[in-house]
This record gives sequence, structure tokens and C-alpha cells, in this order.
Amino acid sequence: MTTTTETTPAGGPAATDAGPVRTAPRSAARRRRLYQWLFVAPAVLYLLAFFGFPLVRNILMSFQEFTPTTYFTGEAPFNGLDNWRAVFSNELFGDALWQTVLFTIGSLAGQFTIGLALAVFFTRRFPLSGVVRAVLLLPWLVPMVVSAVVWRRIMDEDHGVLNSFLKTLGLTGDGVPWLSSPSVALLSAVLVNIWIGIPFNMVILYGGLQEIPREVYEAAALDGAGPWRTFRSITLPMLRPVVTVVLVLGFMSTIKVLDLILALTGGGPADSTQTLGTMTYQLSFMQLDFGQGAVVGNVLILVSAVFAVLYLRVNRAQSGQGK
Repeated sequence: MTTTTETTPAGGPAATDAGPVRTAPRSAARRRRLYQWLFVAPAVLYLLAFFGFPLVRNILMSFQEFTPTTYFTGEAPFNGLDNWRAVFSNELFGDALWQTVLFTIGSLAGQFTIGLALAVFFTRRFPLSGVVRAVLLLPWLVPMVVSAVVWRRIMDEDHGVLNSFLKTLGLTGDGVPWLSSPSVALLSAVLVNIWIGIPFNMVILYGGLQEIPREVYEAAALDGAGPWRTFRSITLPMLRPVVTVVLVLGFMSTIKVLDLILALTGGGPADSTQTLGTMTYQLSFMQLDFGQGAVVGNVLILVSAVFAVLYLRVNRAQSGQGK
């Protein structure tokens, strides 16, 4: 008896039957990708509605003649680069940009240094350490405007508590013009902002320090490493991801500070505490030139984005080299 074996030509039923076997993994992958996008979609829609649209609208406004009459007529004709030329030719813009840099760098340096020192200090347990940490959180919990008003009274040249205290110690004969002197007012604003930002830095850095294994410090002590060597070789490298978060978030919140300066000095005296944030406020809501105000706002956004990208790339490159 002879058995014959039938061969199925290419593209016949056998190939067709094998088709669903090959496409099943693809359909499952597509379905999984669809589910992933469905979970992400609410966040994407939220970002587009509350961040994307205002950003695009602000960019368009910087190329328009946008005035209060626009709200009644609905007309905002494009004027090209006129708003940008007017802002960049304004003498106040250069001063505000430089003072923004000084305010941001001074605030970040003070907040981070003192916050890190306090975080390291509180890693050592002592009686009432929790109570002291809770008290140090108060500047962070109080609204910034309230803090600014309180510090304005404290730094008053004639009746402020700070000058009275300095006179009692014999450190000064006359009151220091903390808020009325162009050469001191910006420093005063930086000091107040440092006081406000210390708790945030302390809390985040303290949490990062708690994640460092104690065994690493014990091994360093056995190897004879001193406190400074341990801090430089172990604490700082292992704390680097947290430091990145603290500095980036601190920069984002500091560069656009408005309410603190408005309540403390109002941008004065003699525009010595004008920053890009206060300049945006004055152009938009005092001079009612929304187009030029949008230009300064776009500059703030651009500076923040460039800083964030550069810092994250540098930190990522250092992390790669460390590995």
C-alpha cells in the first residue's frame, strides 16, 4: 500500500492557518500599547489644557498688540518683533535680568547649604529632635506674602526688631536701611527667601540621607575615613539624585518669585529689587502692555527650560561616569 504525502503550495491553507498564530502576538502588543495610552491620556490632556495651551497663547501674545481694548474688541493685531525690541531696548530689562541671576544664585546657595547642614545635623538623634524639626518647618508652611509682611516689619529701619537687636549688641549705631537702600535691599530679599526655602531643602535632603545604608558609613569608619572624607566620598555621591531634584525644583520656584518681592520692597528702591518676575507683573498689570509682559514671561520660561535640561544632562553624564 502506497502512502502519498500532499504538499501544500506556498500561500495555501497551511500558510493561511499559520497566519493567526503569527499575528496573535502583534495584536496583543497593540492592545497592550492601547491600554498604556489610555492610562496616560488623562495626564496628557491635562498638560495640554493647563500647560500647553497657556504656553502657546503666551508665545502668540508676545507677537501681538495686546491691550485692554482687546478684551472688548477682540482684536489683537500682530506687530511682529516690536514687543521683543521694546523689551530688549528697555534699560530696566538688563538690570532685572542681572538682579534675577543674583537673587536666584544667592537664594539657592543659602537654602541648599543651610538645608544640607541641618539635614546632616538631624541624622543624629537627640532629645526633642522631632519637635525642633517641626518648628523649623514653620517658614515653609506660612504663606509667602505673610512672611514678607512680617519680615518687612522686622527689617524696618527705624522701628524694626532686627535693628534694635543690632543696636543692643553695639554692632551698629544707626539703623541699617535693609529695605530702603538700593545697595542693601536685594540682599535683604535674598536673606528672606533663604529663610523661607531652608525647610524644603532640609526635608528633602534629610529623606535622602535616610536612604543611605548605615553599613557604608561603618565600613568607612573602619577604613579610617574622617567626617569630612566620609561626607565628600560617600554622602555627597550617594545623595546626588536628591540634590538634583532639590536644585532643579528650587531654581524653578526661585527664578519666578513675585509675591515675596512685591510685598517686601515692591521692586524698589530705585528698581534695585526688580526681577524678571516683577517686571512681567509691572508691564502686564501696571502698564497694561500684555504683549511686552508676555515677552518677559517667555524669557523666564526659556531660561528655566535651558537650566533644567543642562543640569539634568550634566548630572546624567556624571552618574554614567560614576558607574
